[in-house]
Amino acid sequence: MSEDLRIIKKYPNRRLYDTTTSSYITLEDVKKLVLEQTEFKVEDAKTKEDLTRSILLQIILEEESGNGAPMFSSDVLSKIIRFYGNAMQGMMGNYLEKNIQTFIEIQKKLQEQSSAIYGGTAPMLNADAWGDFLKMQGPAIQGLMGSYLEQSANAFLEMQQQLQKQTRNLFGNFPFPNFAAGPFAQPQREDTAGTPTGTPPPKDEGGNKGGA
Repeated sequence: MSEDLRIIKKYPNRRLYDTTTSSYITLEDVKKLVLEQTEFKVEDAKTKEDLTRSILLQIILEEESGNGAPMFSSDVLSKIIRFYGNAMQGMMGNYLEKNIQTFIEIQKKLQEQSSAIYGGTAPMLNADAWGDFLKMQGPAIQGLMGSYLEQSANAFLEMQQQLQKQTRNLFGNFPFPNFAAGPFAQPQREDTAGTPTGTPPPKDEGGNKGGA
């Protein structure tokens, strides 16, 4: 375990205890740690079970049900739910993760460009300045989004290739019957001379093949 990893303990009364500051914290404090990109782990105070994902999901739920505009529509959430238990569940998670990482890289490049023009992080704090910057950088943003779509398409193709590989590995182990023989064999057809196709011509009385 990394020495920089911050351990937060969750007690049965649902209170969160930050072992670094030796104090109780709220879910809002955990959100601040996420925004500050601080590495942390939430664990059950008694069983040491990792509860980090559970806490992060609680933060997302509060954000989605808050006063601001939600990030996920009901239709998107329904589609995500349908992937649970689906054969492509793992691939879908990987696909979404790669797309989010790509979008973060685009956001980082936009911030770097805005800082070069305005200096500091002013556009991120001033909505008007940020809006002006987006208008000025239309072609650049279009290029970044084109790159994003391309990487997204590549991620989907990679997911598709993984699916095809898994399918080959799955069905390659099945003992499929030989359909060329047995009850599923195709009946032989006769050619115009009355000889079944796929069989050699009969030999004459002298031992030579017919037609010689």
